[in-house]
Amino acid sequence: MAFLRCHDVHKEYIVGTETVRALDGVSVTIDRGEFVSVMGPSGSGKSTFMNLIGCLDRPSSGTIELDGESVSDLTSEALAGVRNQKIGFVFQQFNLLGRTTALDNVALPLLYGGVEGSERARRAGEALARVGLDDRAQHLPSQLSGGQQQRVAIARALVNSPDMLLADEPTGALDTATGTEIMNLFQALNGAGLTVIVVTHEAEVADYARRILRFRDGIITADTMDEVQDVAV
Repeated sequence: MAFLRCHDVHKEYIVGTETVRALDGVSVTIDRGEFVSVMGPSGSGKSTFMNLIGCLDRPSSGTIELDGESVSDLTSEALAGVRNQKIGFVFQQFNLLGRTTALDNVALPLLYGGVEGSERARRAGEALARVGLDDRAQHLPSQLSGGQQQRVAIARALVNSPDMLLADEPTGALDTATGTEIMNLFQALNGAGLTVIVVTHEAEVADYARRILRFRDGIITADTMDEVQDVAV
């Protein structure tokens, strides 16, 4: 079943007196439960694509549907609601609050959503357990390894039970072994039914996905189904 549909999506920016075409007529469908990698060199349009499907920006033209709902023309407030309900974000930098415990970092989206304190703690604890860090709930980020900090960030992305996880260079700040652990975790989450989209420039990371979209000059130049690495999850 289709979860994300993009049809003839364009995104243009005005830079000085020039118009830059970041996306130039992108059409793609991603089904619920897919694991997709998005690849391309700097300036290819892959980050613009992530911002649009993540409801962080709107296209200049074309349509984007998320879970059957058109999000192309929503207000900023409505887009924020879609992000909160349907999308979890993971970035290269973990973006954790340094003086806040792992549990409270994970609970932040629930706090912003007005969820009551004991329910926040319960759901945040469940999210930490899901990434194997329930025994680190009261640790500060400085007391955690890089891989553990990224797991906390992933738990934070999962705490609202999103339909889709968007990860932008999620292993970029990690060593190879720790990056492998994080990609194994993404595979496990996808195996449990979560739609996962990873933006990366690393072929080794992209190979964890079942499908790879390759961008160049604002268009999709290749859309391939690849064999998944045989890794433990």
